[in-house]
Amino acid sequence: MLKRALVASAAVLLAVSPAMAKAPVKPLIGAARISQDVKVISGDDYEGRGIATRAEPKVIDYVSKGFAAAGLKPGGEDGGWTQAVHLRRFSVSNAQLSFDTPAGPVALKQGEDIVTSTRGAIGDVAFGDVAFDHAPLVFVGYGVSAPERNWDDFKGMDVKGKILVELVNDPDFAEPQLMTFNGKAMTYYGRWTYKYEEAARKGAAGVLIIHDADAASYGWDTVRNSWTGDQFDIVRPDPSAVSPKLESWISHETADRLFKAAGLDLADLRQKARSRDFQPVAMNVSLSGGYKVDSSEIVTHNIIGRLPGAGHPDETVVYTAHWDHLGICAPDAKDKICNGAVDNGTGVGTLMELARAFGKTKPDRSVVFIAFTAEESGLLGSEYYSSNPLYPLSKTVAGINMDALNVNGATHDIEVIGSGQSSLEDMLARYAKKQGRVLVADQMPEAGSFFRSDHFTLVKRGVPMLNAGSGQDLVKGGVRAGRAAADDYIRNRYHQPGDEWSATWDLSGLVQDATLYYEIGKELANSREWPVWRDTSEFKAARDASAADRK
Repeated sequence: MLKRALVASAAVLLAVSPAMAKAPVKPLIGAARISQDVKVISGDDYEGRGIATRAEPKVIDYVSKGFAAAGLKPGGEDGGWTQAVHLRRFSVSNAQLSFDTPAGPVALKQGEDIVTSTRGAIGDVAFGDVAFDHAPLVFVGYGVSAPERNWDDFKGMDVKGKILVELVNDPDFAEPQLMTFNGKAMTYYGRWTYKYEEAARKGAAGVLIIHDADAASYGWDTVRNSWTGDQFDIVRPDPSAVSPKLESWISHETADRLFKAAGLDLADLRQKARSRDFQPVAMNVSLSGGYKVDSSEIVTHNIIGRLPGAGHPDETVVYTAHWDHLGICAPDAKDKICNGAVDNGTGVGTLMELARAFGKTKPDRSVVFIAFTAEESGLLGSEYYSSNPLYPLSKTVAGINMDALNVNGATHDIEVIGSGQSSLEDMLARYAKKQGRVLVADQMPEAGSFFRSDHFTLVKRGVPMLNAGSGQDLVKGGVRAGRAAADDYIRNRYHQPGDEWSATWDLSGLVQDATLYYEIGKELANSREWPVWRDTSEFKAARDASAADRK
Protein backbone atom coordinates (compact mmCIF):
# COMPACT_ATOMS: atom_id res chain seq x y z
CA MET A 1 0.00 0.00 0.00
CA LEU A 2 2.80 2.39 0.96
CA LYS A 3 4.65 1.48 -2.25
CA ARG A 4 1.56 2.20 -4.35
CA ALA A 5 1.13 5.55 -2.56
CA LEU A 6 4.74 6.52 -3.25
CA VAL A 7 4.38 5.53 -6.90
CA ALA A 8 1.18 7.57 -7.15
CA SER A 9 2.85 10.57 -5.50
CA ALA A 10 5.76 10.33 -7.91
CA ALA A 11 3.35 10.22 -10.81
CA VAL A 12 1.66 13.36 -9.59
CA LEU A 13 5.03 15.12 -9.27
CA LEU A 14 6.02 14.06 -12.75
CA ALA A 15 2.72 15.33 -14.05
CA VAL A 16 3.06 18.80 -12.54
CA SER A 17 6.80 19.30 -12.95
CA PRO A 18 6.70 20.36 -16.63
CA ALA A 19 4.04 22.96 -15.85
CA MET A 20 5.99 24.21 -12.86
CA ALA A 21 9.13 24.43 -14.96
CA LYS A 22 7.33 26.64 -17.46
CA ALA A 23 5.89 28.95 -14.80
CA PRO A 24 7.61 32.34 -15.04
CA VAL A 25 9.68 33.46 -12.06
CA LYS A 26 8.72 36.94 -10.95
CA PRO A 27 11.92 39.02 -10.89
CA LEU A 28 12.94 40.74 -7.68
CA ILE A 29 13.32 44.04 -9.54
CA GLY A 30 10.87 44.39 -12.42
CA ALA A 31 11.60 46.68 -15.36
CA ALA A 32 7.97 46.64 -16.48
CA ARG A 33 6.72 47.80 -13.07
CA ILE A 34 9.26 50.62 -12.92
CA SER A 35 8.45 51.68 -16.47
CA GLN A 36 4.74 51.81 -15.69
CA ASP A 37 5.28 53.97 -12.61
CA VAL A 38 7.49 56.36 -14.60
CA LYS A 39 4.94 56.50 -17.40
CA VAL A 40 2.19 57.49 -14.99
CA ILE A 41 3.97 60.18 -12.98
CA SER A 42 5.62 61.75 -16.04
CA GLY A 43 2.42 61.86 -18.06
CA ASP A 44 1.06 65.21 -19.23
CA ASP A 45 -1.75 65.00 -16.68
CA TYR A 46 0.88 65.34 -13.93
CA GLU A 47 1.99 68.61 -15.59
CA GLY A 48 5.70 68.16 -14.87
CA ARG A 49 5.23 67.61 -11.13
CA GLY A 50 5.68 71.23 -10.10
CA ILE A 51 5.69 71.71 -6.34
CA ALA A 52 2.68 73.33 -4.67
CA THR A 53 0.64 72.92 -7.87
CA ARG A 54 -2.44 70.83 -8.51
CA ALA A 55 -0.07 68.05 -9.58
CA GLU A 56 1.40 67.63 -6.09
CA PRO A 57 -1.63 65.91 -4.48
CA LYS A 58 -1.69 63.47 -7.41
CA VAL A 59 1.95 62.58 -6.86
CA ILE A 60 1.44 62.15 -3.11
CA ASP A 61 -1.59 59.94 -3.69
CA TYR A 62 0.15 57.76 -6.27
CA VAL A 63 3.40 57.26 -4.39
CA SER A 64 1.84 56.76 -0.95
CA LYS A 65 -0.61 54.19 -2.33
CA GLY A 66 2.33 52.44 -3.96
CA PHE A 67 4.20 52.41 -0.66
CA ALA A 68 1.14 51.03 1.14
CA ALA A 69 0.64 48.30 -1.46
CA ALA A 70 4.29 47.35 -1.02
CA GLY A 71 3.72 46.73 2.68
CA LEU A 72 5.26 49.91 4.10
CA LYS A 73 3.84 51.86 7.03
CA PRO A 74 3.29 55.62 6.90
CA GLY A 75 6.62 57.20 7.81
CA GLY A 76 5.72 60.89 7.87
CA GLU A 77 4.41 63.26 10.50
CA ASP A 78 1.49 62.41 12.78
CA GLY A 79 1.13 58.88 11.44
CA GLY A 80 0.74 60.05 7.85
CA TRP A 81 2.67 59.62 4.61
CA THR A 82 4.11 63.13 4.36
CA GLN A 83 6.32 65.71 6.01
CA ALA A 84 5.24 69.31 5.47
CA VAL A 85 8.03 71.46 4.01
CA HIS A 86 7.57 75.22 4.51
CA LEU A 87 9.00 77.30 1.68
CA ARG A 88 8.88 80.84 0.35
CA ARG A 89 8.03 81.24 -3.34
CA PHE A 90 9.49 84.10 -5.42
CA SER A 91 7.88 84.97 -8.75
CA VAL A 92 9.58 87.53 -10.97
CA SER A 93 7.58 89.34 -13.64
CA ASN A 94 7.89 92.34 -15.95
CA ALA A 95 11.69 92.16 -15.95
CA GLN A 96 13.07 95.16 -17.83
CA LEU A 97 16.82 95.47 -17.45
CA SER A 98 19.53 97.10 -19.51
CA PHE A 99 23.25 97.73 -19.41
CA ASP A 100 24.37 101.35 -19.34
CA THR A 101 27.48 101.38 -21.55
CA PRO A 102 29.70 104.16 -22.94
CA ALA A 103 27.94 103.59 -26.27
CA GLY A 104 24.45 103.86 -24.74
CA PRO A 105 21.92 101.48 -23.14
CA VAL A 106 21.75 97.82 -24.19
CA ALA A 107 18.34 96.27 -23.46
CA LEU A 108 18.30 92.69 -22.17
CA LYS A 109 15.62 90.24 -23.26
CA GLN A 110 14.46 87.85 -20.57
CA GLY A 111 15.12 84.23 -21.52
CA GLU A 112 17.42 85.07 -24.43
CA ASP A 113 20.07 87.46 -23.13
CA ILE A 114 19.48 86.99 -19.42
CA VAL A 115 17.44 84.96 -16.96
CA THR A 116 16.33 87.05 -14.01
CA SER A 117 15.30 85.59 -10.67
CA THR A 118 15.56 86.25 -6.95
CA ARG A 119 15.29 84.51 -3.61
CA GLY A 120 16.55 87.50 -1.69
CA ALA A 121 13.98 90.25 -2.25
CA ILE A 122 10.49 90.11 -0.78
CA GLY A 123 9.83 93.83 -0.25
CA ASP A 124 7.68 95.30 2.49
CA VAL A 125 4.48 94.04 0.89
CA ALA A 126 3.51 90.81 -0.84
CA PHE A 127 3.95 92.42 -4.24
CA GLY A 128 7.00 94.68 -4.39
CA ASP A 129 9.39 96.20 -6.90
CA VAL A 130 13.12 95.66 -7.27
CA ALA A 131 14.91 98.53 -8.99
CA PHE A 132 18.47 99.26 -10.07
CA ASP A 133 19.63 102.75 -10.92
CA HIS A 134 23.05 102.61 -12.59
CA ALA A 135 24.28 99.83 -10.27
CA PRO A 136 28.01 99.41 -11.09
CA LEU A 137 29.21 96.12 -12.60
CA VAL A 138 32.41 94.50 -11.33
CA PHE A 139 34.08 91.46 -12.87
CA VAL A 140 35.25 89.28 -9.97
CA GLY A 141 36.55 86.24 -11.84
CA TYR A 142 35.06 83.15 -10.25
CA GLY A 143 33.73 85.06 -7.23
CA VAL A 144 35.61 82.84 -4.78
CA SER A 145 36.85 83.66 -1.31
CA ALA A 146 38.71 80.59 0.02
CA PRO A 147 41.20 81.46 2.78
CA GLU A 148 42.24 77.83 3.23
CA ARG A 149 43.45 77.86 -0.39
CA ASN A 150 44.99 81.32 -0.13
CA TRP A 151 42.48 82.49 -2.74
CA ASP A 152 40.53 85.75 -2.82
CA ASP A 153 38.92 87.07 -5.97
CA PHE A 154 37.77 90.26 -4.23
CA LYS A 155 41.11 91.54 -2.86
CA GLY A 156 39.40 93.74 -0.31
CA MET A 157 37.15 95.55 -2.81
CA ASP A 158 33.90 96.85 -1.31
CA VAL A 159 31.17 95.35 -3.50
CA LYS A 160 28.16 96.50 -1.48
CA GLY A 161 25.33 97.54 -3.80
CA LYS A 162 27.24 96.40 -6.88
CA ILE A 163 26.48 93.77 -9.52
CA LEU A 164 29.08 91.00 -9.67
CA VAL A 165 29.90 89.44 -13.03
CA GLU A 166 31.30 85.94 -12.55
CA LEU A 167 32.49 82.85 -14.39
CA VAL A 168 30.78 79.52 -13.75
CA ASN A 169 32.67 76.58 -12.16
CA ASP A 170 35.96 77.18 -10.32
CA PRO A 171 39.44 78.33 -11.39
CA ASP A 172 40.82 74.86 -12.15
CA PHE A 173 38.19 74.02 -14.78
CA ALA A 174 40.05 75.34 -17.81
CA GLU A 175 43.47 74.20 -16.54
CA PRO A 176 43.06 71.19 -14.20
CA GLN A 177 46.82 70.81 -13.95
CA LEU A 178 46.92 73.96 -11.81
CA MET A 179 45.44 72.00 -8.88
CA THR A 180 44.77 75.20 -6.95
CA PHE A 181 41.34 73.80 -6.14
CA ASN A 182 40.64 70.17 -7.01
CA GLY A 183 41.87 69.87 -10.57
CA LYS A 184 39.19 68.62 -12.91
CA ALA A 185 36.75 67.92 -10.09
CA MET A 186 34.49 70.85 -9.25
CA THR A 187 34.54 72.02 -5.66
CA TYR A 188 31.59 73.65 -3.94
CA TYR A 189 33.14 77.01 -4.86
CA GLY A 190 32.17 76.27 -8.46
CA ARG A 191 28.45 75.90 -7.79
CA TRP A 192 26.04 78.72 -8.51
CA THR A 193 24.65 78.28 -5.00
CA TYR A 194 28.00 79.27 -3.49
CA LYS A 195 28.38 82.26 -5.84
CA TYR A 196 25.02 83.70 -4.83
CA GLU A 197 25.65 83.00 -1.12
CA GLU A 198 29.06 84.69 -1.18
CA ALA A 199 27.65 87.71 -2.99
CA ALA A 200 24.99 88.09 -0.30
CA ARG A 201 27.59 87.79 2.45
CA LYS A 202 29.49 90.68 0.88
CA GLY A 203 26.39 92.83 0.44
CA ALA A 204 26.34 92.78 -3.37
CA ALA A 205 23.09 93.77 -5.05
CA GLY A 206 23.25 90.94 -7.56
CA VAL A 207 25.18 88.43 -9.60
CA LEU A 208 25.43 87.86 -13.35
CA ILE A 209 26.89 84.40 -13.98
CA ILE A 210 28.33 84.03 -17.48
CA HIS A 211 26.95 80.85 -18.97
CA ASP A 212 29.37 78.38 -20.52
CA ALA A 213 27.93 75.04 -21.64
CA ASP A 214 31.13 73.12 -20.93
CA ALA A 215 31.86 74.68 -17.55
CA ALA A 216 28.24 74.44 -16.40
CA SER A 217 27.77 70.96 -17.97
CA TYR A 218 24.45 72.03 -19.54
CA GLY A 219 23.23 74.34 -22.28
CA TRP A 220 21.38 77.64 -22.26
CA ASP A 221 17.99 75.95 -22.71
CA THR A 222 18.52 74.24 -19.37
CA VAL A 223 19.36 77.54 -17.71
CA ARG A 224 16.33 79.27 -19.22
CA ASN A 225 13.89 76.50 -18.25
CA SER A 226 15.30 76.24 -14.73
CA TRP A 227 15.45 79.93 -13.84
CA THR A 228 12.62 81.77 -15.58
CA GLY A 229 9.92 80.14 -13.45
CA ASP A 230 9.16 80.49 -9.75
CA GLN A 231 12.11 80.09 -7.38
CA PHE A 232 11.91 78.74 -3.84
CA ASP A 233 13.81 78.78 -0.58
CA ILE A 234 13.15 77.65 2.94
CA VAL A 235 11.42 80.32 5.00
CA ARG A 236 14.07 82.65 6.45
CA PRO A 237 13.65 85.76 8.66
CA ASP A 238 15.85 87.74 6.24
CA PRO A 239 16.24 86.14 2.79
CA SER A 240 18.72 88.84 1.74
CA ALA A 241 21.24 87.43 4.23
CA VAL A 242 21.86 84.41 1.97
CA SER A 243 20.68 85.61 -1.45
CA PRO A 244 21.19 88.88 -3.36
CA LYS A 245 18.14 90.58 -4.84
CA LEU A 246 19.30 89.70 -8.37
CA GLU A 247 20.27 86.10 -9.09
CA SER A 248 20.83 85.77 -12.81
CA TRP A 249 22.71 84.22 -15.70
CA ILE A 250 23.69 85.87 -18.97
CA SER A 251 24.39 84.00 -22.19
CA HIS A 252 27.96 83.90 -23.44
CA GLU A 253 26.90 85.96 -26.47
CA THR A 254 25.53 88.64 -24.14
CA ALA A 255 28.75 88.52 -22.11
CA ASP A 256 30.82 89.03 -25.25
CA ARG A 257 28.77 92.12 -26.17
CA LEU A 258 28.97 93.44 -22.62
CA PHE A 259 32.74 93.20 -22.32
CA LYS A 260 33.33 94.67 -25.77
CA ALA A 261 31.05 97.60 -24.91
CA ALA A 262 33.10 98.09 -21.75
CA GLY A 263 36.35 98.04 -23.72
CA LEU A 264 37.49 94.83 -22.01
CA ASP A 265 38.89 91.56 -23.35
CA LEU A 266 36.84 88.72 -21.85
CA ALA A 267 39.20 86.02 -23.11
CA ASP A 268 42.15 87.73 -21.45
CA LEU A 269 40.23 88.17 -18.20
CA ARG A 270 39.22 84.50 -18.21
CA GLN A 271 42.91 83.64 -18.30
CA LYS A 272 43.81 86.06 -15.51
CA ALA A 273 40.98 84.75 -13.34
CA ARG A 274 42.80 81.41 -13.02
CA SER A 275 45.53 82.99 -10.92
CA ARG A 276 45.68 83.89 -7.24
CA ASP A 277 47.00 87.26 -8.39
CA PHE A 278 43.75 88.14 -10.18
CA GLN A 279 42.42 91.60 -9.39
CA PRO A 280 38.70 92.50 -9.65
CA VAL A 281 37.88 94.84 -12.52
CA ALA A 282 35.43 97.76 -12.38
CA MET A 283 33.77 97.53 -15.77
CA ASN A 284 32.67 101.13 -16.46
CA VAL A 285 29.23 99.64 -17.17
CA SER A 286 26.17 99.65 -14.93
CA LEU A 287 22.75 98.01 -14.70
CA SER A 288 19.43 99.82 -14.66
CA GLY A 289 15.79 98.76 -14.63
CA GLY A 290 13.95 96.31 -12.47
CA TYR A 291 11.16 93.80 -12.04
CA LYS A 292 8.22 92.93 -9.84
CA VAL A 293 8.47 90.21 -7.22
CA ASP A 294 5.50 88.30 -5.90
CA SER A 295 6.50 86.60 -2.65
CA SER A 296 4.37 84.10 -0.79
CA GLU A 297 4.77 81.23 1.64
CA ILE A 298 3.78 77.75 0.53
CA VAL A 299 3.75 74.25 1.93
CA THR A 300 4.96 71.30 -0.12
CA HIS A 301 5.62 67.75 1.04
CA ASN A 302 8.17 64.98 1.33
CA ILE A 303 6.56 61.54 0.92
CA ILE A 304 7.83 58.95 3.41
CA GLY A 305 7.22 55.24 3.87
CA ARG A 306 8.80 53.05 6.53
CA LEU A 307 9.40 49.36 7.09
CA PRO A 308 10.00 49.07 10.87
CA GLY A 309 12.96 46.98 11.92
CA ALA A 310 12.30 43.84 13.93
CA GLY A 311 15.42 44.06 16.10
CA HIS A 312 16.80 47.61 15.99
CA PRO A 313 13.95 49.82 14.78
CA ASP A 314 15.71 53.00 15.97
CA GLU A 315 18.46 52.47 13.38
CA THR A 316 17.57 53.47 9.83
CA VAL A 317 18.71 52.63 6.32
CA VAL A 318 17.33 55.21 3.89
CA TYR A 319 16.56 55.25 0.16
CA THR A 320 15.87 58.64 -1.44
CA ALA A 321 14.75 60.16 -4.75
CA HIS A 322 13.12 63.48 -5.56
CA TRP A 323 9.59 63.47 -6.97
CA ASP A 324 9.44 67.06 -8.24
CA HIS A 325 10.38 68.52 -11.61
CA LEU A 326 9.99 71.88 -13.39
CA GLY A 327 6.28 71.78 -14.10
CA ILE A 328 5.02 73.94 -16.96
CA CYS A 329 8.42 75.29 -17.93
CA ALA A 330 7.78 76.70 -21.40
CA PRO A 331 4.31 78.28 -21.27
CA ASP A 332 4.59 79.85 -24.72
CA ALA A 333 5.86 76.73 -26.50
CA LYS A 334 3.83 74.08 -28.29
CA ASP A 335 5.12 71.48 -25.80
CA LYS A 336 5.09 73.45 -22.57
CA ILE A 337 5.51 70.69 -19.99
CA CYS A 338 8.88 69.55 -18.62
CA ASN A 339 7.69 66.04 -17.80
CA GLY A 340 10.84 64.88 -16.01
CA ALA A 341 10.61 61.23 -17.01
CA VAL A 342 14.28 60.40 -16.58
CA ASP A 343 14.83 63.25 -14.10
CA ASN A 344 13.48 61.99 -11.84
CA GLY A 345 10.61 59.72 -12.74
CA THR A 346 13.13 56.90 -12.98
CA GLY A 347 14.29 57.54 -9.42
CA VAL A 348 10.75 57.54 -8.04
CA GLY A 349 9.81 54.43 -10.01
CA THR A 350 12.89 52.63 -8.69
CA LEU A 351 12.18 53.85 -5.14
CA MET A 352 8.71 52.30 -5.36
CA GLU A 353 10.11 49.07 -6.78
CA LEU A 354 12.67 48.80 -3.99
CA ALA A 355 9.83 49.32 -1.51
CA ARG A 356 8.04 46.37 -3.12
CA ALA A 357 11.17 44.23 -2.81
CA PHE A 358 11.76 45.12 0.85
CA GLY A 359 8.08 44.80 1.70
CA LYS A 360 8.44 41.03 1.38
CA THR A 361 11.18 40.96 4.07
CA LYS A 362 11.50 41.53 7.81
CA PRO A 363 14.72 43.49 8.29
CA ASP A 364 16.48 43.90 11.62
CA ARG A 365 16.88 47.67 11.13
CA SER A 366 14.21 49.98 9.81
CA VAL A 367 14.26 50.88 6.13
CA VAL A 368 12.85 54.29 5.17
CA PHE A 369 11.92 55.41 1.66
CA ILE A 370 11.74 59.17 1.03
CA ALA A 371 10.50 60.92 -2.10
CA PHE A 372 11.82 64.43 -1.54
CA THR A 373 10.16 67.58 -2.80
CA ALA A 374 11.82 70.73 -4.18
CA GLU A 375 15.10 69.18 -5.31
CA GLU A 376 14.93 71.24 -8.49
CA SER A 377 14.58 74.36 -6.35
CA GLY A 378 17.90 73.82 -4.59
CA LEU A 379 17.63 70.52 -2.66
CA LEU A 380 15.08 72.18 -0.38
CA GLY A 381 12.98 69.13 0.53
CA SER A 382 16.02 67.20 1.64
CA GLU A 383 17.47 70.28 3.33
CA TYR A 384 14.26 70.62 5.32
CA TYR A 385 14.30 66.94 6.28
CA SER A 386 17.98 67.09 7.23
CA SER A 387 17.26 70.11 9.41
CA ASN A 388 14.12 68.50 10.86
CA PRO A 389 14.77 64.75 10.66
CA LEU A 390 11.95 62.40 11.53
CA TYR A 391 14.53 59.69 12.23
CA PRO A 392 17.75 60.71 14.01
CA LEU A 393 20.61 61.32 11.59
CA SER A 394 23.12 60.01 14.12
CA LYS A 395 21.40 56.63 13.89
CA THR A 396 20.79 56.77 10.16
CA VAL A 397 23.10 53.94 9.14
CA ALA A 398 23.59 55.08 5.55
CA GLY A 399 21.57 55.74 2.44
CA ILE A 400 21.35 55.48 -1.32
CA ASN A 401 20.09 58.34 -3.48
CA MET A 402 18.65 57.80 -6.95
CA ASP A 403 18.46 60.59 -9.49
CA ALA A 404 18.04 60.28 -13.29
CA LEU A 405 18.76 56.58 -13.80
CA ASN A 406 19.91 54.69 -16.87
CA VAL A 407 17.40 54.03 -19.69
CA ASN A 408 19.98 53.01 -22.32
CA GLY A 409 20.74 49.39 -21.46
CA ALA A 410 23.09 47.20 -19.47
CA THR A 411 26.64 48.39 -18.81
CA HIS A 412 29.97 46.82 -17.96
CA ASP A 413 30.57 49.46 -15.29
CA ILE A 414 28.94 51.46 -12.54
CA GLU A 415 30.00 55.01 -11.74
CA VAL A 416 30.28 56.60 -8.30
CA ILE A 417 29.46 60.30 -8.22
CA GLY A 418 31.85 62.07 -5.88
CA SER A 419 34.00 58.95 -5.64
CA GLY A 420 36.51 58.32 -2.88
CA GLN A 421 34.32 59.32 0.05
CA SER A 422 33.09 56.31 2.04
CA SER A 423 33.15 52.54 2.59
CA LEU A 424 29.81 52.28 0.79
CA GLU A 425 31.88 52.21 -2.39
CA ASP A 426 33.58 49.01 -1.18
CA MET A 427 30.18 47.37 -0.77
CA LEU A 428 29.13 48.55 -4.20
CA ALA A 429 32.30 47.15 -5.77
CA ARG A 430 31.75 43.79 -4.10
CA TYR A 431 28.19 43.38 -5.35
CA ALA A 432 29.03 44.83 -8.78
CA LYS A 433 31.71 42.17 -9.18
CA LYS A 434 29.03 39.49 -8.79
CA GLN A 435 27.33 41.05 -11.82
CA GLY A 436 30.60 41.00 -13.75
CA ARG A 437 30.84 44.79 -13.55
CA VAL A 438 33.56 47.16 -12.40
CA LEU A 439 33.46 50.32 -10.34
CA VAL A 440 34.66 53.52 -12.03
CA ALA A 441 35.31 56.94 -10.56
CA ASP A 442 33.18 59.98 -11.35
CA GLN A 443 33.63 60.50 -15.10
CA MET A 444 32.60 64.17 -15.03
CA PRO A 445 33.87 65.54 -11.71
CA GLU A 446 33.97 68.99 -13.27
CA ALA A 447 30.15 68.98 -13.41
CA GLY A 448 29.92 69.05 -9.61
CA SER A 449 27.16 66.45 -9.61
CA PHE A 450 28.04 65.43 -6.06
CA PHE A 451 26.65 68.78 -4.87
CA ARG A 452 23.56 68.70 -7.07
CA SER A 453 21.29 66.01 -5.62
CA ASP A 454 19.47 65.29 -2.39
CA HIS A 455 22.08 63.07 -0.78
CA PHE A 456 24.29 66.13 -0.27
CA THR A 457 22.20 67.70 2.50
CA LEU A 458 22.54 64.46 4.51
CA VAL A 459 26.21 64.12 3.61
CA LYS A 460 26.94 67.59 5.02
CA ARG A 461 25.60 66.34 8.34
CA GLY A 462 27.78 63.25 8.29
CA VAL A 463 25.42 60.53 7.01
CA PRO A 464 27.24 58.21 4.57
CA MET A 465 25.29 58.35 1.31
CA LEU A 466 25.89 56.61 -2.00
CA ASN A 467 25.06 58.36 -5.25
CA ALA A 468 25.94 56.09 -8.16
CA GLY A 469 24.62 54.92 -11.51
CA SER A 470 25.39 53.00 -14.65
CA GLY A 471 28.63 53.95 -16.33
CA GLN A 472 28.94 54.72 -20.03
CA ASP A 473 30.41 51.40 -21.20
CA LEU A 474 27.25 49.91 -22.68
CA VAL A 475 27.11 46.16 -23.33
CA LYS A 476 25.54 47.08 -26.67
CA GLY A 477 27.76 49.68 -28.30
CA GLY A 478 30.49 50.29 -25.75
CA VAL A 479 31.72 53.63 -24.44
CA ARG A 480 31.09 55.46 -27.72
CA ALA A 481 27.39 54.60 -27.64
CA GLY A 482 27.15 55.36 -23.93
CA ARG A 483 28.69 58.80 -24.29
CA ALA A 484 26.53 59.57 -27.29
CA ALA A 485 23.39 58.70 -25.34
CA ALA A 486 24.48 60.81 -22.36
CA ASP A 487 25.36 63.78 -24.56
CA ASP A 488 22.06 63.49 -26.43
CA TYR A 489 20.12 63.55 -23.16
CA ILE A 490 21.92 66.63 -21.81
CA ARG A 491 21.60 68.46 -25.11
CA ASN A 492 18.00 67.62 -26.01
CA ARG A 493 16.08 66.54 -22.92
CA TYR A 494 17.65 67.52 -19.59
CA HIS A 495 15.35 70.13 -17.98
CA GLN A 496 13.52 70.41 -21.29
CA PRO A 497 10.09 69.28 -22.55
CA GLY A 498 11.76 66.39 -24.39
CA ASP A 499 12.37 64.44 -21.15
CA GLU A 500 9.40 62.13 -21.69
CA TRP A 501 8.68 58.44 -21.07
CA SER A 502 9.42 56.15 -24.00
CA ALA A 503 8.37 52.60 -24.76
CA THR A 504 11.75 52.14 -26.48
CA TRP A 505 13.76 52.51 -23.27
CA ASP A 506 16.07 49.64 -22.38
CA LEU A 507 15.86 49.36 -18.58
CA SER A 508 18.19 46.38 -18.22
CA GLY A 509 20.95 48.66 -16.87
CA LEU A 510 18.57 50.34 -14.45
CA VAL A 511 17.55 46.90 -13.16
CA GLN A 512 21.23 46.01 -12.70
CA ASP A 513 21.75 49.13 -10.61
CA ALA A 514 18.54 48.76 -8.58
CA THR A 515 19.53 45.18 -7.75
CA LEU A 516 22.86 46.45 -6.39
CA TYR A 517 21.06 49.06 -4.32
CA TYR A 518 18.75 46.40 -2.92
CA GLU A 519 21.60 44.06 -2.00
CA ILE A 520 23.56 46.83 -0.26
CA GLY A 521 20.51 48.00 1.65
CA LYS A 522 19.56 44.46 2.63
CA GLU A 523 23.04 43.82 4.02
CA LEU A 524 23.02 47.05 6.00
CA ALA A 525 19.50 46.43 7.30
CA ASN A 526 20.42 42.99 8.60
CA SER A 527 23.85 43.60 10.11
CA ARG A 528 25.52 45.62 12.83
CA GLU A 529 27.66 47.40 10.25
CA TRP A 530 28.07 51.18 10.25
CA PRO A 531 29.63 52.48 7.01
CA VAL A 532 32.41 55.01 7.55
CA TRP A 533 33.89 58.00 5.77
CA ARG A 534 37.43 57.77 4.43
CA ASP A 535 40.00 59.55 6.57
CA THR A 536 40.45 62.03 3.72
CA SER A 537 36.75 62.94 3.55
CA GLU A 538 35.70 66.42 4.66
CA PHE A 539 32.49 64.86 6.05
CA LYS A 540 34.16 62.48 8.51
CA ALA A 541 34.31 65.03 11.33
CA ALA A 542 30.54 65.59 11.26
CA ARG A 543 29.92 61.85 11.61
CA ASP A 544 32.56 61.41 14.30
CA ALA A 545 30.86 64.08 16.41
CA SER A 546 27.84 61.78 16.95
CA ALA A 547 29.81 58.54 17.49
CA ALA A 548 28.51 58.11 21.06
CA ASP A 549 24.95 57.67 19.75
CA ARG A 550 25.98 54.55 17.84
CA LYS A 551 27.61 52.60 20.68
